[in-house]
Amino acid sequence: MAEYNVDLDRIEEAVAHRASAYPRTAVSDLFEGIVDFLGRYSSLIWVVLMLLIVGNVLMRYVLGTNFIALEELQWHMFAVGFMLALSYCIVHDDHVRVDVVAENLSLRTRAVIELLGIAIFFLPFCGFILTYAWPFVERSFQIGEVSAAPGGLPARWIIKSVILFAFTLMILAALARFLRVLSFLSGWPRPRPDSNT
Repeated sequence: MAEYNVDLDRIEEAVAHRASAYPRTAVSDLFEGIVDFLGRYSSLIWVVLMLLIVGNVLMRYVLGTNFIALEELQWHMFAVGFMLALSYCIVHDDHVRVDVVAENLSLRTRAVIELLGIAIFFLPFCGFILTYAWPFVERSFQIGEVSAAPGGLPARWIIKSVILFAFTLMILAALARFLRVLSFLSGWPRPRPDSNT
C-alpha cells in the first residue's frame, strides 16, 4: 500500500487568495458588516434545526406520532440556513472555488479573474434569480398559498421570500468583494487607511 505525504499548510498557502488580501473600503465594510451580522445571528438556525430534528425523531419513535408541519418546518429551516449562509461564505471567502488553475497565478491576475467573474457571471446570475423570484413570491402571497399536505404549514410565501432576501444579501457580498478587488487593482475606491494590503 502506497503512502502519501501531503503538506496541507503548503496546499492552503498555494490557494490562499482570501478577502483579506484585498484592501477594505468604506462601502465594502458597510456591505460586509450587514452580511456578517445577519450571517452570524442566522447561524442560530442550525441549533434550532438540530433540536427540531431530535424532537421529530423522538416523537416518531418514542411517542409513535409525528406532525407534518414540524417536518416541513425542518425543511424550511434548512433552506433558510443554507441560503443565508451563501452570502456569509462570500464575505469570508470560504465558498467553493476551482483553484487548480488559480494557484499558479499572481495575486493581480487572480484579482482580474475575480473582478470579471463577479461582473460578468455572478451579479447577472443574482439579478436573473431576483427577476424571476419576485413574481414567484408575489403569486404565492396573492393566492395565500399553503402546504399541499394536510396539517402542513400555512403562508408558503414566507419561505419563498427567503430567495429574495438571500440573493439580495449575495449581491451585497459580491459588491463588497468587487469594490475590494477594484480598489486593489486601480486604487479606486480609495482603500481605508487601516486596510490590510
